[in-house]
Amino acid sequence: MSKFKRTLITTALPYANGPIHIGHLAGVYVPADIYARYLRLKKEDVIMIGGSDEHGVPITIKAKNEGVTPQDIVDRYHEIIKESFQKLGISFDVYSRTSSEIHHETASEFFRKLYETGKLIEKTSEQYFDEENKQFLADRYIIGTCPKCGFEKAYGDQCESCGTSLSPTELINPTSTLSGNQPVLKETKHWYLPLDQYEPWLREWILEGHKEWKPNVYGQVKSWIDGGLQPRAVTRDLEWGVPVPVEGIEGKVLYVWFDAPIGYISATKELTPEWETYWKDPETRMLHFIGKDNIVFHCIIFPAMLKAEGTYNLPENVPANEFLNLENDKISTSRNWAVWLHEYLEEFPGKEDVLKYVLTANAPETKDNDFTWKDFQARNNNELVAVLGNFVNRALVLTQKYYEGVIPAAGELSDFDKETLASISTIKADVEKSLDNFRIREALKNAMDLARLGNKYLADEEPWKVIKTDPERVKTILNVCLQVTANLTICLEPFLPFSMDKLRGFLNLEKMDWEKLGDTALLPVGHKVNKPELLFEKIEDSVIETQLQKLEDTKKANEMATAKAAPAKENIEFDDFAKMDVRAGTVIECEKVAKTKKLLKLTIDTGIDKRTVVSGIAEYYQPEELIGKQVSILVNLAPKSLKGIESQGMILCAENADGTLSIVSPDKKVKNGSEIR
Repeated sequence: MSKFKRTLITTALPYANGPIHIGHLAGVYVPADIYARYLRLKKEDVIMIGGSDEHGVPITIKAKNEGVTPQDIVDRYHEIIKESFQKLGISFDVYSRTSSEIHHETASEFFRKLYETGKLIEKTSEQYFDEENKQFLADRYIIGTCPKCGFEKAYGDQCESCGTSLSPTELINPTSTLSGNQPVLKETKHWYLPLDQYEPWLREWILEGHKEWKPNVYGQVKSWIDGGLQPRAVTRDLEWGVPVPVEGIEGKVLYVWFDAPIGYISATKELTPEWETYWKDPETRMLHFIGKDNIVFHCIIFPAMLKAEGTYNLPENVPANEFLNLENDKISTSRNWAVWLHEYLEEFPGKEDVLKYVLTANAPETKDNDFTWKDFQARNNNELVAVLGNFVNRALVLTQKYYEGVIPAAGELSDFDKETLASISTIKADVEKSLDNFRIREALKNAMDLARLGNKYLADEEPWKVIKTDPERVKTILNVCLQVTANLTICLEPFLPFSMDKLRGFLNLEKMDWEKLGDTALLPVGHKVNKPELLFEKIEDSVIETQLQKLEDTKKANEMATAKAAPAKENIEFDDFAKMDVRAGTVIECEKVAKTKKLLKLTIDTGIDKRTVVSGIAEYYQPEELIGKQVSILVNLAPKSLKGIESQGMILCAENADGTLSIVSPDKKVKNGSEIR
């Protein structure tokens, strides 16, 4: 029996400068939702807290680049994120935001208590300052050359090329992104949380008191503590954020890492006037569902903040996941290398549970894992359709066929019948053990074992054959199958809520609590079920190919964006250049060269004559779109035979980084024969 009366689940606040992608879902929101739904089915007192993190430098940069206010940015993405979560069925009890008035008040009050009780220290340090804009530069407002790998556009906090964490003063040739000028170092005062003072307590609380935490969490925390903790700034020089609530201080806000986790508290305040019950009653356990990039914040920094404040509970567990990759490449919002939730919901309507199923079955619980579209298709077709969907569909179709949808009475049970029904309780215990230990992926496998059990039972018993020789036996077989099906609606409810709601509709059944799982008489004799439809649909190859092509297009766009121009060739004399005779000409005829993929035969009016040119541009232009187009043609190139055609010149083209060609044309119509110099 748990020593806790209630559970507070917090989920990492997504940053409101872009939409949600599958990495966020697999790391945080899907496992948190599964666990919260499980506790609700057990009738436990649980609330799940979420909200948008709306402060910080990336938001101000995005706003500046788009010529709008930071509030415009967070308003846009908060709505996109919130709506996406709702459509996917992430069951937040409240989804708040850190730009709200209640959050500003809560964060200010929290800081003020630490400030007034002497829990913060003041330090003056030198930071980069943009003299033209009269502004201190936060780390993301500074770029320079990475001292580790030489990447020329590293940020002041991290190099996105090699991943090294940096400080702005480590950059070589730092530049302000606001003015393009080299910033100067200038003194500024800030408040710091003295983490070093909490190091002995953290060692005892975590390293001695929470050895049950997941190895990836415990290991990262131990590494940080063993490396020695340093004071960490809780304020910074910015206009956007929660203003520092100290009289006479302007142009400073609470550092986003400090104010964001306080968002859990303010969101709970928004949800219920009984918020202190969930934050200060020792009989409440707090669980942080996060990704591995937030482990240090939630296991060291936020607990130190709570300890310093003195009246709040500390987290009981932090079941953090590792990262999810996409098609063997790291998910990256800046490179658009992601599967975005709002786009998925548009392109795969009605398949919300399919995404949740695949992300859970392939969850990066102890190590980074990979999402591929082929695996997505295979799990849908081979597991959801072929196992779960196939079983319940056959059981319900046969019930309609033989008994007009009325649950038949079971006769004497065979050993196999008894063994099958008894297995439901065994599976229930396995699912509970896995979920109670935050092994969500294992719990899903255990829950799907119930569908596999039913599928095997039905395949082994073959009622469609037995009906011809022993119709009474078929009643027992289908009664067993239908009781397994009814239990599935409970067992898979935390994982596939939309699908189980649909299945309950087929069974004409109300939603039941977890305690009912294992009951082998959920559907009474004489109960009438409805005509079933397909629970899941097969995903065709063409659908997956569309998604793979979308990613391929993204990859090409990224290559184009980052491609560097080839270095200039050796200098030539003007007289060498003057030997080239380039003219404006108009294409008057054009056709493909037979038995080739790349060649076009063009007839061009050069103003001097009409001549034939063979050009390798057939992959980029259709003959009909070139007729009447003006081109730049080198007219004094020695003739050359190509596929038996004498080519009398060369059309000038620009070659993109991906090898595609684009004809160089005058931007205004000129007289044919005009020299191009």
